[in-house]
Amino acid sequence: MADRTELAAFLRDRRARRVPSDVGLPDTGRRRTPGLRRQEVAQLAGMSVEHYVRLEQARGPNPSPQVLSALARALMLTADERAYLFRVAGEEPPRVRGPVREVSPAIQHLLDGLTATPAYVLDARYDVLAWNALATHFIGDMAAADPSERNIITWMFRMADDDPRVAGRSDADCMERGSVADLRAAYARYPGDPGIERLVTTLLGTSPRFTALWEERDVQERRVLHKSVEHPLVGHLEFECQVLHVPESDQRVMLYCPEPGSTSEERMRRLAAEHVPPRAGDFPGGARNACLSEVVRGPRVG
Repeated sequence: MADRTELAAFLRDRRARRVPSDVGLPDTGRRRTPGLRRQEVAQLAGMSVEHYVRLEQARGPNPSPQVLSALARALMLTADERAYLFRVAGEEPPRVRGPVREVSPAIQHLLDGLTATPAYVLDARYDVLAWNALATHFIGDMAAADPSERNIITWMFRMADDDPRVAGRSDADCMERGSVADLRAAYARYPGDPGIERLVTTLLGTSPRFTALWEERDVQERRVLHKSVEHPLVGHLEFECQVLHVPESDQRVMLYCPEPGSTSEERMRRLAAEHVPPRAGDFPGGARNACLSEVVRGPRVG
């Protein structure tokens, strides 16, 4: 049976604990009350403001499991908080599966259609699941790599631990911190998932840099980044790394988007038109070095 009063109180409490930067919204200055506004939560959950207000006032119909899942994502609830939300709403919490590895035909079609935009798909473990031809110029030839080696976080911290110059850069620190905070959020969403646990355990045992960041316990889903790359074929590139979340699979489509009309856009198009996708040996050190030649200039909220 639903406890409407407790559901309303729980939503109000968790809304008050979040600030705009937690969920990727711009900070518009001082607020009269702490936390997110009701309309912001409604926007993030894809529901009407009126519907959300009724929930916080313990009025209206009981929320559906789909609405509860959307609210859990919007408020960035942990696995335990998500289960509690479902139970006070009178619903059985859905069984938590591991990260979905199957890429839908629609997402693959989207990648293939982006002939002038590098794009690839990551799951919650940061495994590369799918990519288009232009993405291979940045992450290397994934088809030639063993599936167990297609993990961007593993590449990142191997590089940081092998080369102190990488670990000491403020731009690399930004990328590393964001990735570890995002992985910790996935660790909470998929409690007991053997793949995530194996990845975290391996990195804790092999990477001092990862261990230090993991122990800080930051939690934040991945946001937009502005990147600068010195590409061996076309030179300097500037672009935003947009992150499109696929709610049904909890996958992310990573898109490298240069500013329209910029030199980087022209060079990206030239790269797509004039250069065949690289093979595994075209980058020194393999695909992971190609990926990590990128320089992150800092996060932007998108």
